[in-house]
Amino acid sequence: MIEDKNQQSTPLSDLGEFGLIDHLTKNFKIKHTSTIRGIGDDAAVLEFKNKKIVVTNDLLVEGVHFDLSYMPLKHLGYKAVIVNLSDVYAMNASATQITVSIAVSNRFPLEALEDLYAGIETAANIYNIDVVGGDTTSSTTGLLISVTAIGEVETGAEVYRSGAKPNDLLVVSGDLGGAYMGLQVLEREKEVYKVNPNSQPDLEPYSYIIERQLKPEARKDVVKLLSDLKLKPTSMIDISDGLSSEIIHICKQSKVGCDLYEEKIPLDPQVISTCEEFNIDSTTVALNGGEDYELLFTISQDDYPKIKANPNFSIIGHIKEESEGMHLVTRAETRIPIKAQGWKNFNA
Repeated sequence: MIEDKNQQSTPLSDLGEFGLIDHLTKNFKIKHTSTIRGIGDDAAVLEFKNKKIVVTNDLLVEGVHFDLSYMPLKHLGYKAVIVNLSDVYAMNASATQITVSIAVSNRFPLEALEDLYAGIETAANIYNIDVVGGDTTSSTTGLLISVTAIGEVETGAEVYRSGAKPNDLLVVSGDLGGAYMGLQVLEREKEVYKVNPNSQPDLEPYSYIIERQLKPEARKDVVKLLSDLKLKPTSMIDISDGLSSEIIHICKQSKVGCDLYEEKIPLDPQVISTCEEFNIDSTTVALNGGEDYELLFTISQDDYPKIKANPNFSIIGHIKEESEGMHLVTRAETRIPIKAQGWKNFNA
């Protein structure tokens, strides 16, 4: 599953830790003037002059965050970078550098890690970021990936979760629920494979939602679009744990309430049809699925003309006074309190 038996398999012990780092990072090129020194010294040296710096970190653990029976290592490397860049863009910032650290067991040959780092390199090239450091160590269980992302933002342009005000509009980029439904399809096909290893799944009808799970994209384009529109959100967050969780984060940090309208939540037709196939409610999936990596933000009503009819955005609700609470307004116009039921790290 991890390696092709016909492919050369080089034990990591042949290289040693420093030889492995040199081998995996030899193709990384420096792109930013803010990177004074990257890989190869005791620490990276960065210089950002008069800008504010944002820093974020995510940890991905095999068996918890990914399953290598259907997650190709190249895709995993790409996704590990993307989930961190998304947090940088949620601050209205530009991502500039990352560090990558891995813990890996001896069941992985060198060629498997080359695939992982090929995905990291692809993401670094597409999103124009420098890989400036990291670490490798051994693991007794499986694969663990830790990525730290660094970005910059002009002073005054940074956006927090805490700036939403009553009467602001609640806006989301893209569409929701695709990553979760892609995961459901992959899990189903994994179970089929266990019963019949010769079965060949037809995944073409699910291509969009599977890509949303295996190869998500961070919304760097939204940050640029907002800048071009001369529009600064009052608050912003990325959607990693589900729409309901992220709305609650904004409302709690901003000390406000909100009305979210079910009929306004953007859903791709493939999400809707797959939800019907699995007999799952599509609104529940959008609210609690997570891993969509879209941006959720609030804007002043005065800025409504700037995004009106823009195909990149959906206005899905509005902010209210804290005392009015957080509610989903259903298609039947019933008001239901919003609760965070998305993926939780420490559930039994």
